[in-house]
Amino acid sequence: MIEKTEELKNLNEGFAGFIGTVDYFKHPFYKGFTYTEGVKSMASQYGAYWLIDLIFSHQYKKEVRQETFQIWEIKSENKKAVVEMITDTGEPAIVSQEIFLTDFPEGFLKLYFADGVLLLSSEY
Repeated sequence: MIEKTEELKNLNEGFAGFIGTVDYFKHPFYKGFTYTEGVKSMASQYGAYWLIDLIFSHQYKKEVRQETFQIWEIKSENKKAVVEMITDTGEPAIVSQEIFLTDFPEGFLKLYFADGVLLLSSEY
């Protein structure tokens, strides 16, 4: 389990230039869900299209779907990661999925999912 967020590199800083989006990208398999230019850039740079798939796949769970504003965080260290979905209420994570082997860069990244759109925190 990875818990030391304050010691991990904030990967969102590398995408701070994304402060809105003009283009939205449709997912080929998860109809009705889109993602922003910033998310596309992150996925391309980190080889992390799997992260988009993971987040969209959880949208079919009732306890996830009922949350209209979702905060998704990935924390990666020593080639392992944890992806969690929380709300802005301070309640425990609704989703917590361990990734036992990843080439995702060490650090943490925060994404938001609202109204069927996945976006970087700077794009909100």
